[in-house]
Amino acid sequence: MTTTSTATVTLADLTRMLRESAGEEEGIDLDGDVIDTPFMELGYDSLALLQVIGEIQREYGIEIPDDAVVDAETPGALLALINAGRQ
Repeated sequence: MTTTSTATVTLADLTRMLRESAGEEEGIDLDGDVIDTPFMELGYDSLALLQVIGEIQREYGIEIPDDAVVDAETPGALLALINAGRQ
């Protein structure tokens, strides 16, 4: 079931979904200043990001092409992509 929300997806929303979908690397503080930290340094690979994108699509009703996600290397870049799709 797809639900939709008009709210902007925030870093807190994204980190919550990362934890729920792919867990959290030991020693990585997702509550810290991670907006410009590459996902690879945070312990997330492309499969983890695709899982999160699937969750975002279900929760927020946003369509995001899988190939566009590859270019989003940081949480900030991914949030920009997600929220641009909401306009």
